[in-house]
Amino acid sequence: MEKESIKKFNQKEEEDLEKAREKEIVLMIREKARAQDIERKVDELEKTKRGLEETRDALINVLEDANEEKERAEEEKDKTLAIITNLTDGLLLFDRDNKLSLINPQAERFFGLKKEEVTGKSISELNDFPTIRPVIQLIGEKMKRVFRENVKLNRDLILEVSTIPIKKEGKKAGVMVILHNITREKRIEKMKTEFVSIAAHQLRTPLSAIKWALKMLLDGDLGKVAGEQKEFIQKTYKSNERMINLVNDLLDVSRIEEGRYLYKPVLADIKPICQSVINSHKVEIKRKRLRIEFNKPKEKLPRVRIDIEKITLAIQNLLENAIRYTPPGGKITISLLAGKKGIEFSIKDTGIGIPKEQQSRIFTKFFRGANAVRMETEGSGLGLFITKNIIEAHGGKIWFESAKGKGATFYFSLPAERPLSDF
Repeated sequence: MEKESIKKFNQKEEEDLEKAREKEIVLMIREKARAQDIERKVDELEKTKRGLEETRDALINVLEDANEEKERAEEEKDKTLAIITNLTDGLLLFDRDNKLSLINPQAERFFGLKKEEVTGKSISELNDFPTIRPVIQLIGEKMKRVFRENVKLNRDLILEVSTIPIKKEGKKAGVMVILHNITREKRIEKMKTEFVSIAAHQLRTPLSAIKWALKMLLDGDLGKVAGEQKEFIQKTYKSNERMINLVNDLLDVSRIEEGRYLYKPVLADIKPICQSVINSHKVEIKRKRLRIEFNKPKEKLPRVRIDIEKITLAIQNLLENAIRYTPPGGKITISLLAGKKGIEFSIKDTGIGIPKEQQSRIFTKFFRGANAVRMETEGSGLGLFITKNIIEAHGGKIWFESAKGKGATFYFSLPAERPLSDF
């Protein structure tokens, strides 16, 4: 019994030791797991710390960059303001609501106003200031597009006005108005015009005297002239005629620039005027073996209010150019059309045409195309300039279509005195 008791006691001790070892192992496992968890959390905290430090460094860099950008923006703003302030042109800046948000010092001097008086005012409110009113009336309440149009503020100040729309992301953000002082240019231009006018008038009398003296010699009024002598006198007579034509063109230009060009506007039919010009050039057309076609409309044309002498000159200039620059054997077609608002004239030739790169200058003073100069050395380059001004002085429009070597077609339209249905 005693042995059995001892055996049971020993078994119990062993069981208790086993349980204790198991508990110890469990505790060890738990401690290890807890240690691993703590280590993992420490690693995570370390990673979070490093991430925060990196974020902090990135934010510091961003902040430094933003400060640098801000400083650069401030510098650019200061430069822009310095340019605007010292600009020799006047500058008006309107916001999207057409209220004046900026006026530079030069514009203040032009109008005799201070920025405090006008900044923030609308177009209609600015119209109450007499000095700025001419500019406001030009651009209108809707701020229409204007390019290099002249406004006379007073006798000593003429401004060239241009408007530039300002857009942001495709939407209107405002309008900038640029005011360029052209008073000096206009004075110089007037002096040049006056000089040309005086010089042309002074040349006209002696040239006319030379013309009649040469005519008398050619007609034999001063005695018989031998063949060779007559030939030289004829060449001199033709050269003198060219000089007279040039002087007349210069006088026309000076009158155009002085704004005194249309003298006798009357209500007239343009068809007989075209026919008269064609008839007066029949000899030259025949000499060059050109074919000419005049397409007259079957319906009655509306009458137009015109200066007959000046419209005759415009048609004559266009026909002479067509004759001059169309090779022998070519064709010239003149057409008249009746429109709802007036008449349209066109003259088409099969001549040398106008190079594309030179077409933008065709209506400017003294310009002649390079191919025209090579073909025909004579010509002042004033004919189309005069023609354009004649048509526009009548409230009409002139334009052309051409390509080098493929001829040219010139058009002009004139407004009718009243609608065609009233005739």
